[in-house]
Amino acid sequence: MSVRHVLAAPAAPHASVHSLAADAYDLTSGRLVGTSAALVALAGMVVGGLALARSAGRVGSGNGGKGAVVALVAGLIGVVVGVVNLAVADGGPGTGNGVIGGVVAVVLGVLAVVLGRLALVRGRRTGRTARGRDYAGASE
Repeated sequence: MSVRHVLAAPAAPHASVHSLAADAYDLTSGRLVGTSAALVALAGMVVGGLALARSAGRVGSGNGGKGAVVALVAGLIGVVVGVVNLAVADGGPGTGNGVIGGVVAVVLGVLAVVLGRLALVRGRRTGRTARGRDYAGASE
């Protein structure tokens, strides 16, 4: 048995283990799904914040109802896709499975749903009108 054969043997299992983890800058499908879900949830959070400000009378003239619904839908999409991404992930953070993106999507999605719900409740409670009509449909 030569020295070269003995030194080369431990390197082979190490190389196969290294190929399982993705490099830091590789865009894998798991990372793409996790990041996309986080961006959708972030957009829902922004729209929910704007709808909440509109329902409070700080911005615009409407009641923020459409923005609140958009925030609810985007938040729910972010939460569902984030949870599914976390459920199918093989490893932890740094493996290229989008675990961090999935966690961020779940957190931002929950916040978007909360902001959208608050905007809906506040818009209905304050009775602000949208385009000159109240909620019963009668003109002012």
